[in-house]
Amino acid sequence: MQRNAGKAAPVPTFQDLLDSPHDEELFTYYATAQLAMVDPAGGAPRFLGRPAIFAASNPAPGGELLLVSRIQRPYSYQVTMNDFPQEIEAWTLTGEKAATIASIPLAEDAPMDGVRPGPRSFQWVPGRPATLMYVEALDGGDNRRPAAERDRVMLLEAPFTEPRELTRLAFRFQGGGFGGGGTAYGRDGLVLLTEFHRPTRQTRTWKLDLDQPAAGRQLVWDRSSEDRYGDPGSPVRSRDAAGFSVLRQSPDAKWIYLDGNGASPEGERPFLDRMNLETGKTERLWQSAPDGYESVAALLDDAARLVITRRESRTTPPNFVQRDLRSRRETPVTALQNPAPSLSTVRRELITYARADGVKLSGTLYYPTDHTDGRKVPVIFWVYPREFASADAASQVVGSPNRFVLPGGASHLFLLTQGYAVLDNPTLPVVGGDSANNTYVDQTVAGAKAAIDYLMSKGIADGNFGVGGHSYGAFTTANLLAHSDLFKAGVARSGAYNRTLTPFGFQNENRSFWEAPQVYLRMMPFAFADKINEPILMIHGMNDNNSGTFPIQSERMYAALKGHGATVVYVQLPFEAHGYAARESVMDVVARMIEWYDQYLKPKAAATFP
Repeated sequence: MQRNAGKAAPVPTFQDLLDSPHDEELFTYYATAQLAMVDPAGGAPRFLGRPAIFAASNPAPGGELLLVSRIQRPYSYQVTMNDFPQEIEAWTLTGEKAATIASIPLAEDAPMDGVRPGPRSFQWVPGRPATLMYVEALDGGDNRRPAAERDRVMLLEAPFTEPRELTRLAFRFQGGGFGGGGTAYGRDGLVLLTEFHRPTRQTRTWKLDLDQPAAGRQLVWDRSSEDRYGDPGSPVRSRDAAGFSVLRQSPDAKWIYLDGNGASPEGERPFLDRMNLETGKTERLWQSAPDGYESVAALLDDAARLVITRRESRTTPPNFVQRDLRSRRETPVTALQNPAPSLSTVRRELITYARADGVKLSGTLYYPTDHTDGRKVPVIFWVYPREFASADAASQVVGSPNRFVLPGGASHLFLLTQGYAVLDNPTLPVVGGDSANNTYVDQTVAGAKAAIDYLMSKGIADGNFGVGGHSYGAFTTANLLAHSDLFKAGVARSGAYNRTLTPFGFQNENRSFWEAPQVYLRMMPFAFADKINEPILMIHGMNDNNSGTFPIQSERMYAALKGHGATVVYVQLPFEAHGYAARESVMDVVARMIEWYDQYLKPKAAATFP
């Protein structure tokens, strides 16, 4: 039995939730554990404290305390374990509780597009024996509530009696959960904090001094998270003596290092920069050559002299190289061979074209392994749209033409061996910020049409186009078939097609079904099953545990299509989750995709789909 006493508690759709008292007892039994310390030199483990259900346990930098999170009752049938009540405590290494840091209540009523009310994102501060940093919402965690300040960042030092405020943020703190992945610590009290404003995609990074919080903060970056061309890169990190992630700084601590993708209209050229913390000045230390693709894997010293990079090209597989940036000497670290020689002849090309409304689009075009110039071939689009706040950001080029073709799992790129060209990840931007989905159908169809027009005008395609996608790409595949006649067949894998089954938001849509019913209905292909008159192959893992893509989505979509006389095959993969792992499943999926497209995109093909 479940009940609600008149309190609004919208939640996303989750798989594998508890749903009975018996489940509760099973969860308690199997999740209960006991912490232990083990000497790596040998010896029996030494158990700490009492058994409990632990969400996390992290040792303090000083090595004398543990930060422990224990799951408490009451459990919930509506949300996952991470939203159950938690006790956040500091323990000694003998298992005794030194202090209660926070008591976190059940979060069934947390705002859908916000954060959990109360303190969150607890993390030890590296370089301090036992100092915690955490974040607390000032707006109840609700992004929709008007507020001049969203979060405050707090410090709490052992013995954990009086926290002090470090700073307040006008936007939402951008960081992980227990461990705070959005914070970067350096030497001498340096900390970089990042905040994010979702409606405008604005992100800001601040520099603060933990030892002198009254000195205020310095703005490091203020930019759009969508702007790939202007991305300064991410701070390079290393591990300190206690194993904590910290900023890699120059020996005099004046510079930090940044590595980025180096996006540009010509494609990506990864780079390594250094930035002066006082002036904000940046200097380029190294950048990938224009005829290859090489990215920073690790920085080996504080002076940034020795770097490990991962290098590949269109014809050579990825390998690791040690570079000396002063002497320019290179030392190979690995000599991995091409695992798929049959794909070594694949030609790839970064293509750019424009939508009818002027938005610039791009995609990576792969030619068949046996391709010859001038021969027109069938083309498969493998799609996954993305929402943008601005058309300028949507128009930026994605990817690089210099990556090595290295498909894995049930990859659509295996179609290249069967005479197909593949347009991989053609940009299908849905522009409009938080209301972008109001015109999702029109924009995705327009993007697909622009790509088809380009391929036809260049004499690449023979006029036979297929479309496919996984997850949200499957959803888009079904929509393109329902709202256009651009494609002759589609493959939809592990998708969600009925948005009334995800009524409190999905993907980047934060409005509920009741707030935007016409948007939901217009977007969901289930409502247009009678309009899908092209063959569609649907595949779904029977144990799909991804939020929103339960197998019932494909089951009900198949029933709707069959009821309207569509040409459809629905394949269920036993024991598979959202992605497919078993060798049998991977080979079956690839074989079925090939046969499906052969049957409907190659008129002379004799294959008959089983």
